[in-house]
Amino acid sequence: MSTAYSQLTDTFDRISRLNHLLSIGAWDMNVMMSAKGSEARGAAMAELGLEVQRRLSAPQISEWLNSAEQESLSEIEQANVREMRREYEYATALPPELNEALSIAGSRCEVAWRQQRRDNDWEGFKDNLREVVRLSREKAERLSELKGVSRYDAMLDEFEPGMTSETLDVVFDDVRSWLPDLIQRALEKQQRAPLPDLQQSFPQHQQHALALDVMKLLQFDFDAGRLDVSVHPFSGGVPTDSRITTRYDENDFVTSLMSVIHETGHTRYEQNLPKQFAGQPVGLARSMGIHESQSLSFEMQLARTDAFLAIIAPLVNTHLGTDFSAGALAQRVRHVAPGKIRVDADELTYPAHVMLRYEIERALIEGDLEVGDIPSAWDERMQRYLNIDTRGDFANGCMQDIHWTDGAFGYFPTYSLGAIYAAQLFKAASHSTPTMMQQIESGNLTELFDWYRDNIWQHGRRYSSQQLITRATGKSLDVHAYRAHLESRYG
Repeated sequence: MSTAYSQLTDTFDRISRLNHLLSIGAWDMNVMMSAKGSEARGAAMAELGLEVQRRLSAPQISEWLNSAEQESLSEIEQANVREMRREYEYATALPPELNEALSIAGSRCEVAWRQQRRDNDWEGFKDNLREVVRLSREKAERLSELKGVSRYDAMLDEFEPGMTSETLDVVFDDVRSWLPDLIQRALEKQQRAPLPDLQQSFPQHQQHALALDVMKLLQFDFDAGRLDVSVHPFSGGVPTDSRITTRYDENDFVTSLMSVIHETGHTRYEQNLPKQFAGQPVGLARSMGIHESQSLSFEMQLARTDAFLAIIAPLVNTHLGTDFSAGALAQRVRHVAPGKIRVDADELTYPAHVMLRYEIERALIEGDLEVGDIPSAWDERMQRYLNIDTRGDFANGCMQDIHWTDGAFGYFPTYSLGAIYAAQLFKAASHSTPTMMQQIESGNLTELFDWYRDNIWQHGRRYSSQQLITRATGKSLDVHAYRAHLESRYG
């Protein structure tokens, strides 16, 4: 006789198959689809999204959840029911017509953004963005009623459950108190060591071959994923079909290489989620903050160490026909240079880019800032945080990111949360294996990845973000570990 829990797991298995297609459709839209396909694809994805919502919000889901919570379940099955209820509550909080409208507006805005950014066309972009913001505010209002929190916190909760703007304000106030001084000290230190010239021109096919070899070193499963090119680097797909994209600059191979390493961190997490709970909410990645902690553990914590650079220097030289030393690569990847572009930012100035976006998107969702005022708000903060003038340069200013085009308000803070978590995790992994750096330099990354699998990857959504980090490191969110890491590397 079927239990309520088994009815739920069967339903969520079926829903996951639809979400699989949505994920691959989104990847195709950004990588392969022709521009004229945008309207039809947007409508098709909106229709499929409506079907997912219809199944998630069916009346019997509530009945099964209530019954399953009374059944004799294991601890992880109880966690699965908890995550099912969360998805059910989100599905029933938003009317189907709002989800459909937001999906269509987001698709239209995103596709138009690709050309509008190239043309530095703020006037054209803001009209599309204004509709996305209007619908996102309506979504935020409904979710705030469900959660009993502010509108922005309701949006933030979608990406980082349990996180609040009150906590973020404490974190960012801490960072603001010491980051400007550390940036200045790093810049002064660099003046005593001229940056080696790595700015040669390397064709895309050579960089692509290098990227593939580095992904192999990082133990990416190519039977369950692939690497492609897109306007904005991202990772997507599903654990058994993980999709990575990057963009190549023939005059700067380091940027695309680090982008690939970053996205490989995301997909190693996805490829190692608990297979026995595939298709179930508890088998998904914990949160975007935890997801970013994995990509940044790869890109910032691992890939910028002397040990790792020693093993990729020969790969760089083989593929690019160069004679770069590991030391020269180290100077390049740890070089501090305040700039306009977030995805190209160095590790030390990156938090300023996040804080800027957090302040603007929070004001947008709360109704304290209108779309037409974004450029001036952006320019003022770029000047204040990084002493950079972005006036009139919309493409490299407020139009540079893809996130707002589809209503992903609340996403940006997870980058800094991920950086803080990454510092904690890498420190804990290093302490667990005192010889880890020697192992890495010899090309043995298995123990490091085993530690991440045992402490993060295999747990999916079994624990909250804070429980997961505390179990792995002995502490919850710890800004001090992050500051100590940056001081050690740049101070």
